[in-house]
Amino acid sequence: MAVKTRVKMPAQDPLLRIRNFSEVALGYTEEMAIEEASRCLQCKDPVCQKGCPVAVQIKDFIGLIRKGDFDGAIDKIKETNSLPAVCGRVCPQEEQCEQSCILNKAGRPIAIGRLERYVADRALARGLTVPPRPASNGKKVAVVGSGPAGLAAAGDLVRRGYQVTVYEALHDLGGVLIYGIPEFRLPKKIVRDEVEILRAQGVDFQTDVVVGKTITVDEIKELGYQAVFLGTGAGLPKFMDIPGESLNGVFSANEFLTRINLMKAYLFPEYDTPVKIGARVAVVGAGNVAMDAARSARRLPNVEEVYIVYRRSEAEMPARKEELEHAKEEGIVLKTLTNPVRILGNDAGWVTGLECHRMELGEPDASGRRRPVAVKGSQFVIEVDTVIMALGTSPNPLVSKTTPGLQTQDWGGLAVEEETGLTSREGVYAGGDAVTGAATVILAMGAGKKAAAAIHEYLLGK
Repeated sequence: MAVKTRVKMPAQDPLLRIRNFSEVALGYTEEMAIEEASRCLQCKDPVCQKGCPVAVQIKDFIGLIRKGDFDGAIDKIKETNSLPAVCGRVCPQEEQCEQSCILNKAGRPIAIGRLERYVADRALARGLTVPPRPASNGKKVAVVGSGPAGLAAAGDLVRRGYQVTVYEALHDLGGVLIYGIPEFRLPKKIVRDEVEILRAQGVDFQTDVVVGKTITVDEIKELGYQAVFLGTGAGLPKFMDIPGESLNGVFSANEFLTRINLMKAYLFPEYDTPVKIGARVAVVGAGNVAMDAARSARRLPNVEEVYIVYRRSEAEMPARKEELEHAKEEGIVLKTLTNPVRILGNDAGWVTGLECHRMELGEPDASGRRRPVAVKGSQFVIEVDTVIMALGTSPNPLVSKTTPGLQTQDWGGLAVEEETGLTSREGVYAGGDAVTGAATVILAMGAGKKAAAAIHEYLLGK
């Protein structure tokens, strides 16, 4: 049987969407979802499922969509994934479940993420439904951080009957889902709806609590919590350590995106937080965060030109292919094989340009990618008013420094047992970006679920 082409995702026109922060991908219709699901071969050995970090039963939920049983499909997904509307939008399915799909050999894997999004959105549109709350087992567990790792851990624990309290440092819930990912990729209402389902199941959320400052891990345990999960993320930005990084107009991607997403700077003065961005913006880096920063900058009213500056070629860019394609559609200019060496400024201390070297690719380095090498005498300047550094992040050391005996890895991530997420402190577990450094939402969720299972086993033993 011939394999049909994947059903294309409807999207906003690029010329329209660069002037708004509404969602770019518009979602399948019911007819599209059934047509796409009908391409699934329903393999006896569904290898796609082995590529999912939270073990969604992909074959089964797609089979239910084929039959038009959308309620059954969302119930099947939620057996293992507490944030399906989020994952359907931001998970790198092309590197996980869809990469494993048997139809990927023909270059046309089932659009698993788009189908997950459809049934999740359909369920949310019909109103929030809350699974029955299990009987309490009388035990208390604290979760530090309300990002994807923390939410996944909290969801699994509350369903096992634990009294769960989530401590969040910010005034809003969702962690990187709220402050890091733009509205046009992940509408915040979806995150809040998913959080409200967990709240209705019994999870207690406490905002504006900076663990390590407001309260320590040991003080949390003194309150009667028998286990603690640390899902504190990786919010400490990295810089290049080049001249000019202290000039006005230089941002970390973390600060820029937090102002845009959490503080709604794109709606200033309706919201209180401004973001001062010039007409020409350079974003240094080429991961998903760099794409988010560049595409957010492109949508600001005074911005005329946005550059992605990357020292390797387009083929080596770590960003999702879809995000890169959307960025190019929106007129963002790729400056590849380009490495910044100095940020230029005027007498008033404001950015005026980015001095760079042209690069060429040499032999592969430890990462397996070809090493960029500077071309002698190739210096040039990109005239910009703003520079955004999107070079990755590392965990904030606040929790580790205020928790005696909590061991860290050489680079700062929390040290844990791989199979359980157990730290060097009894009853204290960790997962997500706090352990791995900046990674994907779904990998953080997988770590949260793994730790929740380990906490359950630990407390059963007690």
